[in-house]
Amino acid sequence: MKIKVGIIGMGSQGSFYADVIQSGKVKNMELTTLCSRSEEKRTYFSKKFKNIEFYKDYNEMFDSGNVDAVIICTPHYSHPKIAKAALKKSVHILVDKPAGVAAKDVRLLNDISDQYSNLAYGLIYNQRTNRLYRELKKVIDEKRIGNIRNIHWLNTVHWRPDVYYKQNTWRATWYGEGGGVLINQAAHQIDLLQWLFGVPKKLFAKLKFGYQRKIAVEDDATLIFEYGNGATGIFVTRTHDLLGTDRLEILGDKGKILVENNKSIIIKSLHKPEKEMNFETKIADIPKIVQSNNVASIYEEEELYFKDIWGEQHVEVFENFANNILYREPLIAPGLEGINSVQILNAAYLSGWTENEVTLPVEEDYFEKVLQERIEMERRN
Repeated sequence: MKIKVGIIGMGSQGSFYADVIQSGKVKNMELTTLCSRSEEKRTYFSKKFKNIEFYKDYNEMFDSGNVDAVIICTPHYSHPKIAKAALKKSVHILVDKPAGVAAKDVRLLNDISDQYSNLAYGLIYNQRTNRLYRELKKVIDEKRIGNIRNIHWLNTVHWRPDVYYKQNTWRATWYGEGGGVLINQAAHQIDLLQWLFGVPKKLFAKLKFGYQRKIAVEDDATLIFEYGNGATGIFVTRTHDLLGTDRLEILGDKGKILVENNKSIIIKSLHKPEKEMNFETKIADIPKIVQSNNVASIYEEEELYFKDIWGEQHVEVFENFANNILYREPLIAPGLEGINSVQILNAAYLSGWTENEVTLPVEEDYFEKVLQERIEMERRN
């Protein structure tokens, strides 16, 4: 049995998803409808995909009777609005990242989805299917390095030249995308941070707006997290590093994990927790412990390597979504969890705008007020 699927929004992601499904890679999905406001795109895709219905209005798509579910790939602000409309028409929803721009809109979407618990509501956070991050989560949850003390993620592999930003007038704007590198390029890493370590209690952000690109939003971001249990974290990302780095270091009280370039995990597990060594070590033992040639005597090391399966990740998300509809298989990225990432994003922007530390969850009305001020300022300029 196959789920009849429609795609709303035929930009780069929507067209990619259409190709994946139409090629037959997703065994339990059938592409039946596409929706785009662009007449040019409707004409182009009607020639590319035969026996597919095309719509300008997504409400007409919902009423067609030819979709069981839709994949929403429109600009960020519209995600909650379209998702709520689909649920009210008894259509399952799979929403591209992020769930929305403002936490208030996402929370209201979650409230609506609670009323339609018989319908699937998932998110396309395909990095959760990455074998590397699945293994990393298992290692963390099993406390192989004990309780987390510090996280440091340098993730600067999102290089974008000026031509990228000139593709569309709404791109890299407050009114169109609702932000820059954080909400767009690094959205998957923001999701992974909350999936692996939880939502922080406090956040401070140093954001640089239009630092190396002629855009209104941030192209360089440094976030500092405080988790409330003593643990802290730093996340750094940018779009102007042509020689980007992807390195995640996690320090626990029983060891350390190093993740490099989305390909390898090195786990160093201490024979004794650091706290025990702290109390037991004598002054004469310090040189023996800290000298590089003796460090290995205090821990065991394991190295894991992973192949890049980027294309397969989306197939797994789509198949999982269809299986949730057909067989109630648990979702890889349940829609209700989308608010966690949006809360972090809202806190980061509030902190960047005000240069103050922000406590989570954010004050939703205050965030929307300050965001609107940014939009109005942007339009005046």
